[in-house]
Amino acid sequence: MSATVFVDTNVFVYSRDTTNRDKHIAATAWLSMLWEQQLGKTSYQVLNEYYVTVTTKLDRRIPLQQAREDIQDLLTWNPTQLTDTGLADAWTLQDRFGFSWWDTLILAAARTSACAYLLTEDLQHGQLIDRLKVISPFEVDPELILTV
Repeated sequence: MSATVFVDTNVFVYSRDTTNRDKHIAATAWLSMLWEQQLGKTSYQVLNEYYVTVTTKLDRRIPLQQAREDIQDLLTWNPTQLTDTGLADAWTLQDRFGFSWWDTLILAAARTSACAYLLTEDLQHGQLIDRLKVISPFEVDPELILTV
């Protein structure tokens, strides 16, 4: 499979947060597979949200240096930075579907990255937004998607 998968903040957070064991295991499995197959994509928005969440919002916060190292690693995924075209796409998505602004920015970044899938728990699993399919990492194993 060569279709790329855009990863939302919550997946990265669950991979570090062991509070919910099942979500931690699922997120870790997804990220391991994406690293192995080099199919992961994300955005600077996601990296910023991840940093704030894991260093300030979790009960078991991770050290700043560890969060920074995580982000340094993820820079190899060439995170998407939205331009004026991406911003216009986010507005169109917001008007068309009524999603929150933050979700439409994620959707626009995934579309800008030409991803086939968006891995998130924030939108409806299986939902198709034009050619972008929403996948919940907690409802399907990565092997079922990535080996197709």
